[in-house]
Amino acid sequence: MFSWVKQEQGGRNKEGEMYQTVTEGLQTLYHKKLLPLEEHYLFHDFHSPALEAADFQSKPMVLLVGQYSTGKTTFIRYLLEQDFPGMRIGPEPTTDGFIAVMYGENEGVVPGNALVVDPKKPFRKLNAFGNSFLNRFICSQMPNQVLQSISIIDTPGILSGEKQRISRGYDFAEVLRWFGERVDRIILLFDAHKLDISDEFSEAIRAFKGQDDKIRVVLNKADQVDTQQLMRVYGALMWSLGKVINTPEVVRVYLGSFWAKPLQNTENRPLQNSKNRRLFEAESQDLFRDIQSLPRNAALRKLNDLIKRARLAKVHAYIISYLKKEMPSLFGREKKKEELIMRLPEIYTILQREHHISPGDFPNVAKMQDMLQHYDFSKFPSLKMKLIESVDKMLASKIAVLMAMIREEESKAPPAMVSGGAFEGSQDGPFGQGYGEGISAGADAEDWIVSREKHRYDEIFYMLMPVNGKITGVNAKKEMMNSRLPNTVLGKIWKLADCDRDGMLDDEEFALAQHLIKIKLEGYELPTELPDHLVPPSHRKNATADALYNHSED
Repeated sequence: MFSWVKQEQGGRNKEGEMYQTVTEGLQTLYHKKLLPLEEHYLFHDFHSPALEAADFQSKPMVLLVGQYSTGKTTFIRYLLEQDFPGMRIGPEPTTDGFIAVMYGENEGVVPGNALVVDPKKPFRKLNAFGNSFLNRFICSQMPNQVLQSISIIDTPGILSGEKQRISRGYDFAEVLRWFGERVDRIILLFDAHKLDISDEFSEAIRAFKGQDDKIRVVLNKADQVDTQQLMRVYGALMWSLGKVINTPEVVRVYLGSFWAKPLQNTENRPLQNSKNRRLFEAESQDLFRDIQSLPRNAALRKLNDLIKRARLAKVHAYIISYLKKEMPSLFGREKKKEELIMRLPEIYTILQREHHISPGDFPNVAKMQDMLQHYDFSKFPSLKMKLIESVDKMLASKIAVLMAMIREEESKAPPAMVSGGAFEGSQDGPFGQGYGEGISAGADAEDWIVSREKHRYDEIFYMLMPVNGKITGVNAKKEMMNSRLPNTVLGKIWKLADCDRDGMLDDEEFALAQHLIKIKLEGYELPTELPDHLVPPSHRKNATADALYNHSED
């Protein structure tokens, strides 16, 4: 959702009337269609609290989770490029609570008890976790450009060994699940030196079940191991994650060192000369692009979350009404209740067949069995098809209207990318990724970069028996095939090198083709059009550049 798009003035939307904004449309659909179903079947007691206006209007949020000393707080400081109120960094477990880092005109800290009564913040429902949690929850506000587009949630360092058996005083996994349902991105941080996933960390990751599309993994401090160790560490991390995150897809892992200090490695040679530095730069840029895209995709994410919530609410209604239907009217209620709880997996199967529901839409059976112990089934409501049909109609027609509105709003006022901090200028200037490398090499040089190796290419060229200063496509093909590049790639190189489109190559065009082959073999991508600095001098329209080239040749 576009949190910066305020609702326009006007009357309340009637049935069938277009909504003025996507935010208004989502709120209206939830309150009119979905909320009645949730309230009628006690959805909020079993699954998730009711949504409020702040949940729809809030900025995209990023949740950082990891064991202690994996660099979560340092990662935030790296993105913001400044300290934030309440920040503590150290090798020991320093962050002992949740910190919501958000934008504010005045720098300061808002305690948890004050935060959960603020209707403008999306944290009011955290009040249910009690004082033990609220005393360890603060909002750190500061005027930072990055925070104008996103908010970042820092979490306590997850403990391992005996330390994890010490009670936190609140349900840590449930708090993470609450945040996981509402944030736009979940980043799991790992330290390259300690990949063990403790029991508490495993439980924390399992709390994000159903939010797999939001999860990204960062292998931090990767510069502190050499290349061979890094390969082993990466493999061990993927193996460990495979046991915890039960999805057929491979989770995206970003390698790097996310702090503003010189990169290191243990190979006792300058990292600038190694391939690791290029890898870390490419990975960090990929991660930055993923975070920068969050404002653009926020509306779709909240729409997607509303659809998932509606499907779960429907399933919950079927379960509750089925339990009510099976209860006897007078005697044997307790015995029947115990029997129904034991038969809950079987009931799931019955409902799947009866209502054509996917097994993935059902809540966790063990958790549901545990919660049902505290309720009187005879007081559950019966099935009200009118409420179900209202939600079905919302999913079938109203959601499509909002999808169209999202694209319309994006075309009228495209959401700004995350900027400022570490995102500022990450692609511009000589320190941008790929600057002076591959196809852009020689862009700011006075001479034609191909001329530096042209004497070697000329030897090959004249061995191919040129006629009138040019070689045919057949002869050029024989030489170019020696690179073992696919024909599709060589065909593209031919089109780029044949500047005059005569189906033949002169000595400069042939040298250019060899240069492009070299670029491709070094792992760089080819352009769709030939950049100006690579155009052979004799094929340029600028006579001055031609003269300069001829002078350098002399």
